[in-house]
Amino acid sequence: MTAQAAIRVEALAKRFGSLQALDGIDLEVRCGEFFGLLGPNGAGKTTLISILAGLCRPDAGRATVMGHDVRTDYRNARRMLGVVPQEIVFDPFFSVRETLVIQSGYFGLRHNDAWIDEILEHLGLSSKAGANMRSLSGGMKRRVLVAQALVHRPPVIILDEPTAGVDVELRQSLWRFIRRLNEDGHTIVLTTHYLEEAEALCGRIAMMKGGRVIALDTTANLVGRMRDRVVVRLTLSAGALPPAMAARVVSSEGASHVLRLPDPAEVEPLLAQVREAGGQIAELSVTQPDLEEVFVQTMRGTLAGTQSA
Repeated sequence: MTAQAAIRVEALAKRFGSLQALDGIDLEVRCGEFFGLLGPNGAGKTTLISILAGLCRPDAGRATVMGHDVRTDYRNARRMLGVVPQEIVFDPFFSVRETLVIQSGYFGLRHNDAWIDEILEHLGLSSKAGANMRSLSGGMKRRVLVAQALVHRPPVIILDEPTAGVDVELRQSLWRFIRRLNEDGHTIVLTTHYLEEAEALCGRIAMMKGGRVIALDTTANLVGRMRDRVVVRLTLSAGALPPAMAARVVSSEGASHVLRLPDPAEVEPLLAQVREAGGQIAELSVTQPDLEEVFVQTMRGTLAGTQSA
């Protein structure tokens, strides 16, 4: 592991009764990264985030945020971190602006109005600044959670399912703002079940299962390790696929077939073989595997060689 790290986790373990939520994981997120933390429900992602945020204590191991131990140097570690939780939690007695002013006070920040105004504008909350939290829609409440996490300008920001159940407009405005923060040097850690978001945003990704990190690499490398890198979907209006292609066929339904190829250069020879055998192609699409397919194969244990520095 390198000396410079926004988040460093070493042999971290946590058990809840008979459940081993974290099983001695090691993980490093570098300063300035846009990092994805993916896994099915129960993989240990939320437990890891809770330990980093000081909400629960590990049974073993060590975790630091910007070099500050989350147990022995909690105050400074907490100042370095902003967390957008998955659950919508709010105080019903305050307006949006009052909520952010109070949040600023938790970190000893006075005269934070200019930054609060900027956050409200970028998250589309300016018109709701004086509204009581109880009157907001679910999507608006989630925007406030994002604003609360950013109000003390933390260098490390963890987004735990930030776009779950929100509309397209919020999703787009949120990512524009988060991208800008990342470009300004903030480290972003994202957990999401929207894998297309992770693929588009994250430079590196860790995949967790059963409290362990089972895959860790750049997004490009993870997708590039798929053995069959091209998916061909074709429907024939006449004829049939040559028998020699049977090994490439993943599924067939009537005249429609799905085939996998290891190299894009094999697409044209495949089509030539179909035509030579008398097949007439009515519909054709050629796609490459995406992160969702990598994730599924990794969870099944059918994609090897995904652990890397």
